[in-house]
Amino acid sequence: MERAIEEMSAMIHIDAQPYGFTFLPASTALIVIDMQRDFIEPGGFGESLGNDVSRLAAIVPTVAALLDTCRRHGIAVIHTREAHRPDLSDCPPAKRGRGDAALRIGDTGPMGRILVAGEPGNDILPAVAPLPGEIVIDKPGKGAFYATALGEILRLKGITHLLFAGVTTEVCVQTTMREANDRGYDCLLVEDATASYFPAFKAAAIDMIVAQGGIVGWSAPLAALTAALEPSKANP
Repeated sequence: MERAIEEMSAMIHIDAQPYGFTFLPASTALIVIDMQRDFIEPGGFGESLGNDVSRLAAIVPTVAALLDTCRRHGIAVIHTREAHRPDLSDCPPAKRGRGDAALRIGDTGPMGRILVAGEPGNDILPAVAPLPGEIVIDKPGKGAFYATALGEILRLKGITHLLFAGVTTEVCVQTTMREANDRGYDCLLVEDATASYFPAFKAAAIDMIVAQGGIVGWSAPLAALTAALEPSKANP
């Protein structure tokens, strides 16, 4: 009984879409999706596809601030990278061959082989890099649950709620949120800590996530999360 009372008093309530999101920091994890050089820096895979990578780079300070906030409040942090084995045995030919790209997965680009584990371009940006002890998951698909140990890691940590950030909103982030929703997790997208090469796609993804009473989950800006966790700073 005492533990239940303590947990209720520690619950955090965020002003979110489509309605308030409530979570316990001790049973919540932040998943930061694919903040990799290949997607965000000039010369990487994202730019080779003809994308304006500056749109993704713009969220780096917000993701860094989100990481700091979660770390201060004991929220577990998990990072993902879209990465394949050097022999590409975990990369379906259909994935590698799709599109009309100048560079394909496994080809050598300015930052090494594209989306191959261990290559410089596959690294997470230094500004949002994992701290020692934080989990990093290499995923061969768009969703972070596919062919990874993420589900087991969350179960062992007693996680029930997930916060999401990273790139891109409509592909790897939304795919992982949908996978998590199907597994029973309550999920919140931190709106300004995620981005797309196509702003309209980000807006559409958020609309789909929160539609019909939160069919996939919730969304809120970082300011709302910070205000809920640190009310004294929000209301001096």
